Amino acid sequence: MASVVQRLLTRTIISSSSLPASCRKTRMHICAVLASSHEDPLGIKSRSKSLEEHQKQQMARGLPKKRPVDGVKHVVVVASGKGGVGKSTTSVNLALGMLASKQSLRVGLLDADIYGPSIPKMMNLRGQPELTKENMMKPLVNFGVPCMSMGFLVEEGAPIVWRGLMVMSAVEKLIRQVAWGELDVLVIDMPPGTGDTQLSISQLIPISGAVIVTTPQDIALLDACRGTEMFRKVDVPVIGLIQNMSHY
Repeated sequence: MASVVQRLLTRTIISSSSLPASCRKTRMHICAVLASSHEDPLGIKSRSKSLEEHQKQQMARGLPKKRPVDGVKHVVVVASGKGGVGKSTTSVNLALGMLASKQSLRVGLLDADIYGPSIPKMMNLRGQPELTKENMMKPLVNFGVPCMSMGFLVEEGAPIVWRGLMVMSAVEKLIRQVAWGELDVLVIDMPPGTGDTQLSISQLIPISGAVIVTTPQDIALLDACRGTEMFRKVDVPVIGLIQNMSHY
């Protein structure tokens, strides 16, 4: 891809040396974006070439096989049919509630909303994750909850303009290439809707249950029903429905 982009750029009528500095910077940025691959959108190489070969073989065979997240006993996803119903707030409260329970569960929080990550702000976290010797990302921790989000990997306020393949690859890396440690529960804050992210996660890892968040409005309830039906089709049990803002 990079070589193709380079050939296209060298065939332009106006050379880069004759362009203003601002245009040259824009040209370099476009080149970098075009040269990126959906196979590694986060810029983190796989731990081994054998793993890459294994992934290619699985892609050739069809759907990926479900494999548990290393060190994680249970995965609970928090989903909604619409945005703005309080799904991320519910995810944070659920994680902190389980941490404060009598069982003192070890809980992690994954923000799977690639386009609109909210967990960094809600958990009062900022900065970029460090890498371990095994090239795994270390989750950022606050209130005793390890967290990972796309918001840690881009500048605050920067838009994510990706196609579905890059989103799916990024979600897999946020799940597989994070050093979660030993967790009783990993809470995943899903994006709204029933798209690529929901399907990818349901195919990649076993999910213990889904919590659906909605509001009392008829349209929101219709979308919540669609989300519930989606989880039924991928054999994920719905363990509860939260009607948020029902007293307003």
